[in-house]
Amino acid sequence: MIKIKDRLNSVRIRLFLALGIAVMVIIFFLIILNNVVLETFYLYSKRNSLRTVYDTVNTFYNSDVDKDIIGDELRKIEIYNDFEILIKNKESTNVFVSNKEFLFIVNETNLTNRNSVDNRNILFSNSKMIIRQMDDFINGEKYMVFTGTLDNGYKLYMRLPISSIRESVKISNNFLYLIGGFTIILAAIIISFISKRFTEPILELNEIANKMSKLDFSKKYRITDTDDEINALGKSINIMSDKLERTIKQLRNSNIELEKDIEEKSKIDEMRKQFISDVSHELKTPIALIQGYAEGLVENVNSDEESKTFYSEVILDEANKMDKIVKQLLELMKLEYGKREFNNEKIDIVELIKNVIRASQVLIDEKQVEVKFENKKPIYVYADEFYIERVLSNYFINAIKHAKKVNSEKSIKIYITNIEEKEKVRIHVFNTGEKIEEENINRIWQRFYKVDTSRNRKEGGTGIGLSLVKAIMNNYNNDFGVSNLENGVDFYFDLDIYVEEEN
Repeated sequence: MIKIKDRLNSVRIRLFLALGIAVMVIIFFLIILNNVVLETFYLYSKRNSLRTVYDTVNTFYNSDVDKDIIGDELRKIEIYNDFEILIKNKESTNVFVSNKEFLFIVNETNLTNRNSVDNRNILFSNSKMIIRQMDDFINGEKYMVFTGTLDNGYKLYMRLPISSIRESVKISNNFLYLIGGFTIILAAIIISFISKRFTEPILELNEIANKMSKLDFSKKYRITDTDDEINALGKSINIMSDKLERTIKQLRNSNIELEKDIEEKSKIDEMRKQFISDVSHELKTPIALIQGYAEGLVENVNSDEESKTFYSEVILDEANKMDKIVKQLLELMKLEYGKREFNNEKIDIVELIKNVIRASQVLIDEKQVEVKFENKKPIYVYADEFYIERVLSNYFINAIKHAKKVNSEKSIKIYITNIEEKEKVRIHVFNTGEKIEEENINRIWQRFYKVDTSRNRKEGGTGIGLSLVKAIMNNYNNDFGVSNLENGVDFYFDLDIYVEEEN
């Protein structure tokens, strides 16, 4: 029931039904009109034909036309109009007779006497003629009978059967029924086509409107050459769709910018909070030391110059450490919150490793560590030399500090492997020594985390180095990590291979 109701609510179905009903009403009206009016109109036409023939015959006898010619003309009129004609002169002698039966009827019936027939049967009359409807008592048919007097005194009698008129009306009605049936079928086909042509653009506009309501502006109305209201509406819909799409895009872009601004502000707030938290956490010890040794100097706890010099060196050393921590924290914050722009370029990673080794030679000699690096050919990567040097230095310094003898060997090995499927290279920094406990593998990348808490402040780092490595590699979306091997620990990170641009 719901589907039928929905179909009846369709514009196409309602248009089809409206036009179909209109056609059927017109055909029904024509059939009723044919049944009611046709016979009356036909009789009216025949009465006029009788009067016209009367005028024609009257003209013949008022002229000098030969009687034989008049007879030929009367026969033509008789055949053409399907009349029976009888003409009598003043002495009641037959001048022209077309049918003896009609002659018998005229002789037996006093047609000239108006009172001889029921006046209700008189269809027309004036001073010269009378037209009656009469029944033939011989064959039982109805006739229309004309009686008139010509200008020369002759009597003119004409008769035509009414039954043929009614038969014609019946045939006409049957033909009209047949034509009506064919017309309804043909009209149904034409109306279906017309309703489809009319409703297709409306349905298309409805589909476009539905898509627009869902903020989908991909579909547009197909403009045609027809200059009508639907085409004009389609143009307006397209214009409105374009304007809405542009406006919504602008709103979305503005919203994205606003979200970015809000996110940026949130990042800055988060960075500020994190920075304050880290600084307050990490600077407690150096501040306490500076405060303690400064109070010792003020109160002259030890008056000898050597003690004063020691106190001053501790204060200076802790101040330098505080400066280093603050700078590293600021750099870390900028890296983690995307505030640093990388100056990526073609660099030789082999040469960069050699530079890092040369810069750390004093510490290498001090720790008596053997460094192995056998690569000689250049390997070019695409990265920022400053930050990659920071990564290498952090790995290398940590390796030097943690390197220990294993099987009489205390060494660091730096080597490079290819990751061909990703067009990357992996740089490894291995040192012999103790393995990192599995529970600390992920923790070492956190800021201020130190595996060896027993190390003194002089040799220990800030605990930010590996956090800087993590932040730099995350900016490059490259892998990094650490693995425990049989006789030591292997730190690694990946870099993109430099690819020459084709001209």
